[in-house]
Amino acid sequence: MLIAFNKPFGVACKFTPEPGRKTLADYIDVPAVYPAGRLDTDSEGLLLLTDDGALQARIAEPRQKLAKVYWAQVEGIPAPAALKQLQDGVNLGDFTTQVADAKLIAEPQGLWPRDPPIRHRAQIPTAWIELTLREGKNRQVRRMTAKVGFPTLRLIRAAIGKLSVAGLPLGAWREIAPDTPWSRL
Repeated sequence: MLIAFNKPFGVACKFTPEPGRKTLADYIDVPAVYPAGRLDTDSEGLLLLTDDGALQARIAEPRQKLAKVYWAQVEGIPAPAALKQLQDGVNLGDFTTQVADAKLIAEPQGLWPRDPPIRHRAQIPTAWIELTLREGKNRQVRRMTAKVGFPTLRLIRAAIGKLSVAGLPLGAWREIAPDTPWSRL
């Protein structure tokens, strides 16, 4: 079984109850499925869950190099040099990121409002960057954008492989049919 879930901001990627915090159990009542990878509590978007250990490893393991697409709303407007740094790899001190795809995009269409909304500063513009990574270290996108001078304000995972969050309402999930291997949702 493979489930695609559009995780809201503030939801912990676990089923174990946590006082004062929503978890996956508040949204998904399916026995014996587990997240294939993680998505930080303060990040939103596509999370895949499965009951298949081999599939879970294929999705989550960095050595599988499965592309993960993120939309990052950043503080400021990145210049081409900052995007090139993101593309070429960023030295984060404990590791240097692999080559990535990075480009400025318009605010994604059909984007749900975040609760709570991001902070707004009238004097500082924001921009959206689409980053495609084939690795997934803890808080990697946030660390990358901060390192090149553009802190992430909002982070959404838009796709994993060929599966996309498109058309999946916030807080909703759907089962991916077994005969639809890695097709678009």
